[in-house]
Amino acid sequence: MTEQNADETNTVQTSNLENVKPTIVACSHSDTAQKSEPLIEELKDEELRKLLVPKLENLPISPPSAVESNFVTYFAPDFTKPGHDQYVHRHANGLCIIGLAPTHIAFKDEGGVTSVDFNVGKSDRSGIKVSGKRKKNAQHFESNTALCKACTKDASYIVRCCVKGSLLEVNDRLIKQPELLNSSADREGYIAIMMPRPADWIKAKTTLLGIEEYRELRKDTLQL
Repeated sequence: MTEQNADETNTVQTSNLENVKPTIVACSHSDTAQKSEPLIEELKDEELRKLLVPKLENLPISPPSAVESNFVTYFAPDFTKPGHDQYVHRHANGLCIIGLAPTHIAFKDEGGVTSVDFNVGKSDRSGIKVSGKRKKNAQHFESNTALCKACTKDASYIVRCCVKGSLLEVNDRLIKQPELLNSSADREGYIAIMMPRPADWIKAKTTLLGIEEYRELRKDTLQL
């Protein structure tokens, strides 16, 4: 090939390259979004799973009881007398359930509680009948007012209100089933239900212990 022909060939090839335009393949935003949607959904599912399914090591040994879920528990240790430990379960609506704490002196007697007598003071507490939203016939008692006598084989112990307020009901099942105090004093074996006024509750709360304070106080005798 002569130099002239070679130059002409190179000129043609260069001209062809100059006429070639680059091709741009368009990638729409919708295509990118469609590819990322499964990943986003997967991340959302993982976050939701973490919220709904707790880690096994964080779960309690046993599920919380109805009392633990719906009430805040306080304690009145040595209420009026040494060893007369009582509890107060307070509901968010203000109701207070009164009963014997597990370290109450009555449970140390042989056989535990054998009978319950609501005939104390000038009236039989089991005869109180409250009705209506206004709690008609409810009697108003001081924190140290007697609710009943918990009797053991060798002694009897006065159980008191612990909080100032209206007595709404007593657990008259204990008259026929006093053993409920020995087996489930914090549930079916409760003594009474009180309704203190908000101001009276604030005062009463300052005299009560929280559960951790109570455990620390009675750590030598409390069976956890």
